[in-house]
Amino acid sequence: MKFPSLKIGDLCARIPIIQGGMGIGVSLSGLAGAVAKEGGIGVISAAQPGYKEEDFFRNTFKANIRALAKHLKKAREIAPKGVIGVNVMCRGENYEDYVTCAINNGADIIFSGAGLPKKLPALVEGTKTKIAPILSTAKAARVLLHLWEKHYNRTADAIVIEGPKAGGHLGYSREEVRELAHSGYELQIQKVLEVVRTYEEKFKKKIPVVFGGGVFDKKDIEHYLSLGLSGVQMASRFVATKECDAADAFKQMYVKLTKEDIGLVNSPVHMVGRAIRNAFVKRTELGRIPPSRCFRCLKTCDPATTPYCITMALIRAVQGDVDNALIFCGANAWKIDKIQSVHDLMLELTT
Repeated sequence: MKFPSLKIGDLCARIPIIQGGMGIGVSLSGLAGAVAKEGGIGVISAAQPGYKEEDFFRNTFKANIRALAKHLKKAREIAPKGVIGVNVMCRGENYEDYVTCAINNGADIIFSGAGLPKKLPALVEGTKTKIAPILSTAKAARVLLHLWEKHYNRTADAIVIEGPKAGGHLGYSREEVRELAHSGYELQIQKVLEVVRTYEEKFKKKIPVVFGGGVFDKKDIEHYLSLGLSGVQMASRFVATKECDAADAFKQMYVKLTKEDIGLVNSPVHMVGRAIRNAFVKRTELGRIPPSRCFRCLKTCDPATTPYCITMALIRAVQGDVDNALIFCGANAWKIDKIQSVHDLMLELTT
C-alpha cells in the first residue's frame, strides 16, 4: 500500500505521519527537523523548552520563550520545506504566550491538548498557522467544534484523536483505560469522524483526522488509514532515534523495556499518564515527594499538595538521570529493540 500525503489546508506532508510532541525536551529542533525533512510532520514540544538555558531557574518563562523561538529556527534550517508544528498544553501557564511565540517564529501548525483549547482560534486569527486540537472522544470533538463555530465562526484545520494506548497524559480515567485495553478504538474513531463530517459540510473544507496511541508499524498505519483516517501520530518510535533530543540513557530505557515495565501514573497535571514504572514512579506510589521549588508551569498545580514536581522529574529524564525521573512512553514502547536514524525508521514505516 502506497501511503497518501497528508494535506492540512495548504500544508502537505509527503508521509501521513505526525511525530507527537514530547516534553520536556524530548522533541525539540533535532527530532522535529529530522522528521519534517523526511516528509512527515515534525513537532516541537512547548513544555519547558528552555531547560538548558543559563537563566532557566532564574527566569523560566523568558528562557522558554527564547528557546522555543530558537528551536523553531533550527528546525526550519534542517527542513526548509518541511512541515513543522508546536505542541502546546492547554493546562500550562502562559498558554497564549507560547502559542503566539510559535506563530511569530514560523510554526506551520499548533497541536493542543491536555484540555480543550477553547480560545485557540483567536490566537491564530489573521495568520497562516493551522490549528489541530488533540482529543480523545466524539463528545469532546462535538463540544469544542461547536464552541469554535459559535464564537469564532471557524473550525479545526485537522484533528488528532489520541487513544488509550498513548504515552504521556491521557484523556481517560484508569477505569476507561482498562476497559479499552484490548480495543483498537475503531468504534470511537468512527464516532469522531461522524462529528467531523458535519463540520466539513458546514465549512466546505476537508478536516483531516489522524489517530495516535499504540501505532507501532506499517501494518498499524495501513489499518488506521483503512478506517477513513488521513494519517497517524507516533511518538514512542521516534524516541529511539539518533536525532531524538533526549539523552542516550533515556533512549536506552525504551530499548530495554519489557511489557510489564509500563504502567499508569498519577500526574500533577491531574490526569492519568502512562510511563515506565522505574524507581522514581515506585517512590511516588509510597507517598508525596515535596518539590524544592515551583516553576509555575501548570495552572492546576499547588506546590503545597502536588505529589511531586513534574518539571524536575521530566528534566531529569531528558538529561538521562533515569532512576530519579518520570519517563513517559506508549503502551507498545516495549516492542522497540534498537536505536536507528529517523531516515531508517521512516523507510521501515512506509516501504
